[in-house]
Amino acid sequence: MHWIWLALLTALCEALKDVFSKINLKNTNPYIVALAMRMFALPLLLPLLFFIDIPELGDKFFLALMVGGSMNIFITILYLKAIQHSDLSVTVPMVTFSPLFLLITSPIIVGEFPGFYGIAGIVFIVLGSYMLNLQAVRKGFLAPFKALLKDKGPRYMLGVAFLWSITANVDKVGIQNSHPIFWVISISTFLFVGMIPVAYFFARRDLKQLKTQYKSLFPVGLFTALTLIFQMLAIQIALVAYVISIKRTSALMVVVFGWLIFKEKGFTQRIAGATLMLVGVLLITLFNGDG
Repeated sequence: MHWIWLALLTALCEALKDVFSKINLKNTNPYIVALAMRMFALPLLLPLLFFIDIPELGDKFFLALMVGGSMNIFITILYLKAIQHSDLSVTVPMVTFSPLFLLITSPIIVGEFPGFYGIAGIVFIVLGSYMLNLQAVRKGFLAPFKALLKDKGPRYMLGVAFLWSITANVDKVGIQNSHPIFWVISISTFLFVGMIPVAYFFARRDLKQLKTQYKSLFPVGLFTALTLIFQMLAIQIALVAYVISIKRTSALMVVVFGWLIFKEKGFTQRIAGATLMLVGVLLITLFNGDG
């Protein structure tokens, strides 16, 4: 069962990536942080090519790479802007909406409808998101939802969750037409190369921050790479649904880090909300097939 430890390390590295991103975003252009995230991850990822056989690429590999890579450039920027604008403990738990969006889009795209556990998971995720801003309830029953959507950070992260529900399928196509590790390296390289003109266009004057602040930016890339490595190792042993479900515990870790490091308020209600959302994810990803 050592895959559980690999999945937990995936969650921890994901949370630490968010923490270091938040630290850097205080005085670094988000486009520069996005570029650094991909640039400093590659030195750890590229050597993995020596440990795998270069796979024969399927017909849909390059299409998946172009679509997934292009979408993830936009997602990376949106993700970092979400973290920049709001507390970690409010924004990051919103990524748990990703499996919920899959339940909504699946009936439209492939005609699959959620069973009992899928519906129960939706209820838990919605209740959890309600808890994140429970203090606003004095302004009305729907006020917590309104407060959440009024805040740029959670609103941007909802967009990330929705787009992830699409790119998850693109990643699956990419892996089916290559190899898990080869796909990670390929799309990470695409993202780095693709982020260069984006950063130059939107943050030309701040490119020097890559050099002046590389010591603080490097951990962002380091933990991005470690997240991908541990996740790939885990899914080679266990079911993807199990690994991703444990990875989502990073939402709980981020709430704790937000309270300890950034002194974010409302710890009790936010940890309760993130826990409910995690329960929803578990119900959807682990048991929905039985519904």
